[in-house]
Amino acid sequence: MKKEKLIIFDTTMRDGEQSPGASMTGDEKLRIARQLERMRVDVIEAGFPAASDGDFEAVKAVAGIIKDSTVCGLARANEQDVRRCGEAVRNARSPRVHTFIATSPIHMEKKLRMEPSQVIDQAVKAVKWAREYTDNVEFSPEDAGRSDIDFLCRILEQVIRAGATTINVPDTVGYTLPEHFGGIIRSLRERIPNSDKVVWSVHCHNDLGLAVANSLAAVLSGARQVECTINGLGERAGNASLEEIVMAVRTRQDVFPCDTNIDATQIVPASRLVSGITGFTVQPNKAIVGANAFAHEAGIHQDGVLKSRDTYEIMRAQDVGWNANKLVLGKHSGRNAFKARLTELGIELPSDEALNAAFKRFKDLADKKHEIFDEDLQALISEEASEHIANEHYHLVSLTAHSETGAQPFAKIVVSEDGKEKPAQAHGSGPVDASFKAIESIVQSGAELLLYSVNNITSGTDSQGEVTVRLSKGGRIVNGLGADTDIVVASAKAYISALNKLHSKLERLNPQV
Repeated sequence: MKKEKLIIFDTTMRDGEQSPGASMTGDEKLRIARQLERMRVDVIEAGFPAASDGDFEAVKAVAGIIKDSTVCGLARANEQDVRRCGEAVRNARSPRVHTFIATSPIHMEKKLRMEPSQVIDQAVKAVKWAREYTDNVEFSPEDAGRSDIDFLCRILEQVIRAGATTINVPDTVGYTLPEHFGGIIRSLRERIPNSDKVVWSVHCHNDLGLAVANSLAAVLSGARQVECTINGLGERAGNASLEEIVMAVRTRQDVFPCDTNIDATQIVPASRLVSGITGFTVQPNKAIVGANAFAHEAGIHQDGVLKSRDTYEIMRAQDVGWNANKLVLGKHSGRNAFKARLTELGIELPSDEALNAAFKRFKDLADKKHEIFDEDLQALISEEASEHIANEHYHLVSLTAHSETGAQPFAKIVVSEDGKEKPAQAHGSGPVDASFKAIESIVQSGAELLLYSVNNITSGTDSQGEVTVRLSKGGRIVNGLGADTDIVVASAKAYISALNKLHSKLERLNPQV
């Protein structure tokens, strides 16, 4: 018996981008979109076109390059949003408009200040406006998990009649439990007369750590689209994790009557790409894509795996992309080999000038680190793109840091500001702290340090350290990324990267305020 298809709808570039500090540039969205297409994601939600001119252009650009996936934009249920979204995606080979309005009593009363009948009328109008641009229209009743089931039946019957082809049921605040949420999907499918005319979808948030569990319960209750993100990225506690949804369904084919078309070997590369672009590192014990996901420390586990892998592993690491990236380049590799490997990784640089700059960084890295892995290249390109976007108002010229037992660490630094070199030095509790204080004595940004995170890019003592710095000023939150074999230098690069983004007014599509 042939399995039904489970549609994977990725919203990393829309809902995932709403994580504080995770908003992306247009070029970064294109890189992620290409990787999602390579992974055979069915629907790519590229952004919220009405949010800004930059986001409109980014969604339009994604729609222009993606051939094998549906490209979707999100719109509130008002005419301006819907038309803006329709214009952004209309030239896609397969466009979709996704519109939504809140349906829970608390949202209708406190946020919308609308009567239920007004909400239904607005939802129907929005679907009809969207149909002017495409016959692929998705509708979501926001906060469905806390909505009255009778009202959900009424509004969803009407929007299906108006032309919606996908009905997405969101657990917007992560409130439901799996049995409860699965029951909602069953009830809607059974009670709505025209429920067979649409694909039923779910979008679950992780506030109680149940986003994946709720999504899978919905699939078992008849949902055939799941909205999810790479690494579970998303606002607050995040969204359902794409990699966990895909591999749970694939691993438990004895339970699920459906499967996805996802190329699972692209999961780990996608995870690393999104992590590098957003600066949101993946915790080691994260399912599927965490560094320890397939590691075995206990002796009894190691013994079992050596005798038979399936004693402790329910899936193969290689199937999700682990160990797929081999050593590809070294210090003697040429420009053409470098360019070819970037192409294989789905990285397209905008110009020969950008390629030359990236190649120079590669050569500098190869002098420090004998073996260059794909992960190193991803980090190198992310750092290069980050500096390019911010136009490098500040640039690290040199850094000397000193740390000695029994003595207070200090750092001497030279930072270029608009081409003018400025030296400074400072003491701190450690060499990184001293470096940050020296930088601040020059730039005097007044920014608050929200996050300092260090992650090794590959294994070994010569691995590059990848540092993420999150700064906040005036309510604006940005991430800076830096990579180097010297962790203190990587830290200074990351801090300066974040400062450049604070200085630039155009570096993100959705500056979070």
